[in-house]
Amino acid sequence: MNSSTSGVPLRADAARNVTQIRAAAIAAFRGRGLGTPLEEIAAAAGVSKATVYNRFGGRDGLIDAVIGELVAAEMYAIMDRAGRVDAPWQAIATYVGDRRDLQYREPAFTDALLMLYPNSAQLVALATAATDMTERLLRRGHDAGVLREDFTAGDLYYADVANGLALRALRAPSREDYDRRTRFFIDGLRPR
Repeated sequence: MNSSTSGVPLRADAARNVTQIRAAAIAAFRGRGLGTPLEEIAAAAGVSKATVYNRFGGRDGLIDAVIGELVAAEMYAIMDRAGRVDAPWQAIATYVGDRRDLQYREPAFTDALLMLYPNSAQLVALATAATDMTERLLRRGHDAGVLREDFTAGDLYYADVANGLALRALRAPSREDYDRRTRFFIDGLRPR
């Protein structure tokens, strides 16, 4: 356990380093995803890479320290919002639309989907919760007859991964075009 999470109070300069590293990591991960080199994050924070390791134990610890602010808090809110919608189709449409909105705005969402950092406890917990919610919503949709029978949680996962990789590799479409394509995707989930 490192000193930033052990409960031991930090000296003022160490606490300042932790704050600066967190801020630099959030800015870097927001712009380029969770794979941003730690050397760049350390340089932006004005510390050495060794300080990042000392305070956070490496990339997984740093991800755990900031993923809530980057993706998890919003993803849990998306799951909660969809879970409170009574109509099965509207719950699915809300969930899928909100996920794709987050993906458009936050590159780290695709990294979270891909589970590129399986040693991050926060990412594992988020993935488990999202998978459970996806399966629950799709089961409701199938039971109500409002969702294509052949559409699975795996299908949504791969569609989101493909969408995220396209957003990363290609010039991002305008928000208007992206939202139009999201509506096409959601409409395609209805039974034929």
